[in-house]
Amino acid sequence: MDTNLNIDRLEIAKDWLPRYTGMPIDQFGDNILLTNFDYYVTQFADRFGCKIYGEGRPMQAATNSSGLSIINFGIGSANAATIMDLLSARNPNAVLFLGKCGGLKASSEIGHFILPIAAVRGEGTSGDYLPPEVPALPSFKLHKFVSESLVSRNLEYRTGVIYTTNRRLWEHDQEFRKRLQKLTCIGIDMETATLFIVGHYNSISRGALLLVSDVPTTPEGVKTRASDREVTNTWVDQHIEIGIEAMTDISVRGEQIRHFHY
Repeated sequence: MDTNLNIDRLEIAKDWLPRYTGMPIDQFGDNILLTNFDYYVTQFADRFGCKIYGEGRPMQAATNSSGLSIINFGIGSANAATIMDLLSARNPNAVLFLGKCGGLKASSEIGHFILPIAAVRGEGTSGDYLPPEVPALPSFKLHKFVSESLVSRNLEYRTGVIYTTNRRLWEHDQEFRKRLQKLTCIGIDMETATLFIVGHYNSISRGALLLVSDVPTTPEGVKTRASDREVTNTWVDQHIEIGIEAMTDISVRGEQIRHFHY
């Protein structure tokens, strides 16, 4: 790799992370929560009494006094790749995505949590980073902390493979639905595979805790504004709490969770 090009890339990330979020790089913590929704950031800020940066910008961010940050990066694989590229400017210890997904199995009902063991790269974006043979995987030591937080609360959770797609409206595409069945994925979203691959590309430890917000394979299970509001009111606060607890626990224990370089 051309060293000068590598330096230029890092300098661009250092310039654009504050540009997109409004928050100086030195205000970002060592551990970072990612989300697609304003509500997660406002709840985080209300809990810790911290400032929200980025009003009127593409992304919003906040950091508590313990050095845990949260960023709303938007929706979709392109935005997921962007934030994981920009976070290379901060080189965080760990990044955990608190996202929502559609359940594809009878066992993945609305309100259940999924801790993905891998993701299918159906979005296309990740192909710009690593060859298709490279699997989209989380950092499993990070997932250990999330699992411990779930178990300590006596919460059931599912593990399995997530299908990540660029398509938002696919529910009536019968051929696509048949393909999902053959792949035996447990859930579907628009970000997880991209976050895993671009995190791997940038040597950032990454994970995801997904909340099943709809069951799009059933006619009555397709997400609407009203159904999503009900999911938010019922389960999102717990979702945030688990993420905060797991990432704070990492800081308290001071464990190294990075993978070896290959």
